[in-house]
Amino acid sequence: MRVDVAFTPAEAVAAPTGLVVDVLRATSTIAQALAGGYGRVLCTAGVEEARALRDELGDATLAGERECVRIPGFDLGNSPADFAAARGEAVVLTTTNGTRAILSAAERCDRVFAASLVNLGAVVAAAQESGEDVAILCAGVQGAFTLDDAYCAGRLVEELGGAPTDAATAAVRIRQSFASAYEGLAASRSAANLFGAGLGRDVEWCSQESLLDVAPRFVGMRGGAAEIGP
Repeated sequence: MRVDVAFTPAEAVAAPTGLVVDVLRATSTIAQALAGGYGRVLCTAGVEEARALRDELGDATLAGERECVRIPGFDLGNSPADFAAARGEAVVLTTTNGTRAILSAAERCDRVFAASLVNLGAVVAAAQESGEDVAILCAGVQGAFTLDDAYCAGRLVEELGGAPTDAATAAVRIRQSFASAYEGLAASRSAANLFGAGLGRDVEWCSQESLLDVAPRFVGMRGGAAEIGP
């Protein structure tokens, strides 16, 4: 099994299995939503697209953020703690970086999982089932490299085993440069944005490892939205 890492969305990395990482916070939030009782998360790129899909579904929870802040008129933002208990069967989610990364991965990977530290063990086990090559796809921030996603990618590489590419080895080296997951995430631009928005508790929560036994999986497209199920 070959394991590769794309540190930014622009890198043309593909494999049969894709693990999308937006550890602060979209993929962590998706894991929590499904663990908390929602049946599915529908990921959209745009705000108006999310609103239209919620109207079509009727009883879905509308969630999302732009620049860390909950979108006006939405039920929830993108804080994982907000999804501890389900408020309906489905979540329609749009975020600055993560939901776009999931949509992109769905176009070039046979299997796509939403990966984070909080569901590390479950996602690694799911990715290892087929024994096929794995691409870890970091969402970054507005197309740029971020330490938080790189740190999480390094942990995934360590647990997956297999044959790492140079990029995967670099991710492990980044991971090893921090004494703890919290330090690795807190050093990032993403964390600085959250601290500035008064959402520092999300950095601490997303630093927990293998807290949730769920491997969110892409199950298909609903119009322009990527549906993620448990």
